[in-house]
Amino acid sequence: MNRIKGKSVLITGASSGIGEASARAFASFGADLILCARREARLLALKSELEGQNDVRVLTHVLDVRDRESVEAFAAGLEAQDAVPDVLLNNAGKALGLHFLHEGLVEDWEEMIDTNVKGLLYVSRAILPGMVRRNSGHVVNIGSIAGHQVYQKGAVYNASKYAVKALNEGMALDLLGTRIKMTSIDPGLVQTEFSQVRFHGDDERAEAVYDGYQPLTGQDIADIITFVVNTPEHVNILDLIVLPTAQRSAHMVHKELA
Repeated sequence: MNRIKGKSVLITGASSGIGEASARAFASFGADLILCARREARLLALKSELEGQNDVRVLTHVLDVRDRESVEAFAAGLEAQDAVPDVLLNNAGKALGLHFLHEGLVEDWEEMIDTNVKGLLYVSRAILPGMVRRNSGHVVNIGSIAGHQVYQKGAVYNASKYAVKALNEGMALDLLGTRIKMTSIDPGLVQTEFSQVRFHGDDERAEAVYDGYQPLTGQDIADIITFVVNTPEHVNILDLIVLPTAQRSAHMVHKELA
């Protein structure tokens, strides 16, 4: 059964990776989309593709989730148009650097916390009141296996994703008595632009992360997200860890290298 058709879905970080794949997946189910990211050209290209291939409406908005005033103005515009989304996918996030804590770059820490934690909070705080007034909606947060298991040289990224896990659970408790559902999807290794961003554009180092095994793809996670959103109203999947078969924990990946 398709319970997604006709719903509106707001996706942050929609210009690449899991966000872009999720936009395609939701469009294939017949959902209207509100796509947000910092890269306007990518958003417009994706809008053209999705509207050309599917009978859906796609709105785009250039948005940096770290900018609280911009987030609040954007959400107020949606409220004014009676366009509060049925589904919010808090996908915008990043890892920067891989250092021992005592050697880490403070600017990397600030950008991760501002995006992964504060950005998720800003967007959720701005969108959730409309869902509460309507007494319906579904918020899906993209967490990480890093929010369940700490690994060496990743302490601040780990902390940001532990925060996502706590916020997901806390929002679920705060929304008790409403029909709003909360979900955190927590992937392991997914081959997207994630590692290029983490290693500040060092493509060779980024590619090495995925050598010797088959990582997850953005499409794999998008399929899971649409499955979760498509569940009946009385079913809420609170937290779901997804790993490639070759990965068994944050620390252990079986690689078959030549």
